Amino acid sequence: MNTQRLKRFLELFVIGIVFGVTEDVLAVVIATDAAVTPDVIGIVVLIAIPFAVLSELVVDHPKFLHFDRLALRIRRGLSRGEPIDDTLPPRIHGDGTA
Repeated sequence: MNTQRLKRFLELFVIGIVFGVTEDVLAVVIATDAAVTPDVIGIVVLIAIPFAVLSELVVDHPKFLHFDRLALRIRRGLSRGEPIDDTLPPRIHGDGTA
């Protein structure tokens, strides 16, 4: 793993943890009568870490799902017979590769 990818992974992983924990603590506060204690925050962090890892390694991977064909089909369907440009711009990833 090159330095740029590692840096991107760590940045998004940390952001994923922070947002995940914040979101889960808010959900606990809003949905339950539980007090926000260090124990609750610890459990929330333990739950948020696997989802942040999954998000970074799988979902945020540039080759996770390609929706190019689906996007073109939808555009063709919405154009109602009008000519459209069937080319999509090339994908450029964070490391500069297409």
